[in-house]
Amino acid sequence: MKVNWGTAIVIAFIGFIGFIMYFVVNMATDDKYDHDLVVEDYYQQELAFQTDIDKEKNAKKLATNITWKKTNEGIVFTFPQELNIENIQGTVFLYRPSNKHLDIETPISLSNHNLLIPDNRLLDGRWNIKIDWQHNNQSYLFKEAITY
Repeated sequence: MKVNWGTAIVIAFIGFIGFIMYFVVNMATDDKYDHDLVVEDYYQQELAFQTDIDKEKNAKKLATNITWKKTNEGIVFTFPQELNIENIQGTVFLYRPSNKHLDIETPISLSNHNLLIPDNRLLDGRWNIKIDWQHNNQSYLFKEAITY
């Protein structure tokens, strides 16, 4: 059977479109390619953005801010030594941009000025850290992106 140029071009277009459609359908239906918004309540958080800026300014006014260090046990956050740890409250939120199921949110519970996030809860890669805390009714915010 002889195929002319017109028929060959139509067959090539149909093959190419079928090839592209296969990948589009595969990406749309496979859960491992499911990419969500950064956060579910994006607009709610956008409205509270000015308060976050104010909290960060308060944190910069401290003599020393929160510091972090990677150890064999995990990540150790050190709160300012001049503050009374009994009056420190808040939450630590570790956001994993690549997988929302790995996000970690824990309340701050200090026995000394250090807070440990255990190594078994952390995977290698990028983490966005957000520590929203209060001391004597003054709010502070520590934000940093790290590679663990």
